[in-house]
Amino acid sequence: MASARRRCAEAIFIARRLNPSGLLRYDAAMAKKQRDFFDWLQAMTEAFLTRRNRARRIKKERQKRKNPVREWLEAFVWAVCMVLIANQYFIQAYVIPSGSMIDTLLIGDRIFVNKLIFGPELLPGIAKLPSPFSPRRNDVVIFENPEYVSRGPAFDLAQRIVYMLTLSLVDIDRDEYGRPRANFLIKRAVGSGGDRIVMERGEARMLFSGDDRWTDERELAARRGWGHEIGRLMDVALYPALEMAGKAAGWRDLGMPVPDYVQAGLSGSGGIRFPDHLAYEKARLETLRAALPHDRAYAELSARRALGWHVPEGRIFPMGDNRDNSQDAREFGPVRASKVLGRGAVIYWPLRRIGPLR
Repeated sequence: MASARRRCAEAIFIARRLNPSGLLRYDAAMAKKQRDFFDWLQAMTEAFLTRRNRARRIKKERQKRKNPVREWLEAFVWAVCMVLIANQYFIQAYVIPSGSMIDTLLIGDRIFVNKLIFGPELLPGIAKLPSPFSPRRNDVVIFENPEYVSRGPAFDLAQRIVYMLTLSLVDIDRDEYGRPRANFLIKRAVGSGGDRIVMERGEARMLFSGDDRWTDERELAARRGWGHEIGRLMDVALYPALEMAGKAAGWRDLGMPVPDYVQAGLSGSGGIRFPDHLAYEKARLETLRAALPHDRAYAELSARRALGWHVPEGRIFPMGDNRDNSQDAREFGPVRASKVLGRGAVIYWPLRRIGPLR
C-alpha cells in the first residue's frame, strides 16, 4: 500500500517537473472552445427558427388577404397546365366519330392514346421528340389526316388545346354543316415498310419484302392470333354486278352506248348499299384504257389500281377494320411514321366497353 502511494506521488512529481501547468491549460482551452461552439450553434438555431416562424406568419397573413377569385384562377391555370402537359407528352383522350373501325371501335367510344411511345410532339404540329419505337404492323394508331386542309397554325393550335382541355368533348374545328372535320384519323397499321399491298374484291393481299408469295390478310391475322375482326358491308356475291356498273360508267365517259353484255350484267347493281369504290373504279379505268390504249393517263391510273401500293421504309399503310366504310391509305397512300401521334391504349367509355385496345 505504501509502495503504491509512493509510486503515485513520484509520478505526479515527475509530471509537474516536466510540465507544471500544461495539462490544466489544455483542459481550460478545450472547454472554452466547446462553450464557443455551443453558443454559436444556439445562436444559429434561434436565428433559423425565427426566420422560419416569420415566413410562416407572413404566408398565413397573405393567404388571409388573398382574393378568393384570384386563388381559384391560380388553381385553374395550374390544372390546365397539368392537363396540357399530360395530353401533349404522355396520354390523350379521343372520341371515335365514325364507323370505320367497327367492331374494334364503335361510334362514340372514348379512348386513351399513348403519345409517349412513338415520341411526343414538342408543340402541336411541330417536330417530335425521338423514340426507339416505331409503329408496327397491327397497331391501332392515330395520325394526322393527309387530306386535312389546315386553317392556319394559330387555329390548329387553338383547336388542339381546346380539344385536349375538354378531354375530346369539344371540337371547334367543324365544317359548314357543323360536323367535326377529320384532323386526325385512327386506323390499324396493316402494312409496314417494304410491303406491297393489293386489294382484290375488297380483300387485302400482301407481298412482304424478300418474299415471293402473296399472303392474304385474313390468313396472316389468323396465323398470328391477332383476334380483331375485318368487317365487310359489301355483299361479295354482288361484285360481278358492281364491276359491270364500273364498265358501264367507262362507256358513258367515252360517250358511247353501253354494250348489251354489260347492260345485262347490271342486274342488282342498283341495290348495292356500300359499294367497293376501288373495285368500281378499277373496272371503269380498265374500260377506258382498253378503248384508248394511246392515252398514258388512263394506262397509269389503271396500272396503279391493278398493281396496288408499295410501302416505303419509314411509312405505314393504315386501314380501317370496317373496310367498306373507311377513309384510309387506299385513298391517300402510305403515311409517314413521323405523322403518327400515338397508339391506342384503352377504351375508357362507355363503361360496358372498358378494356385494352387490340
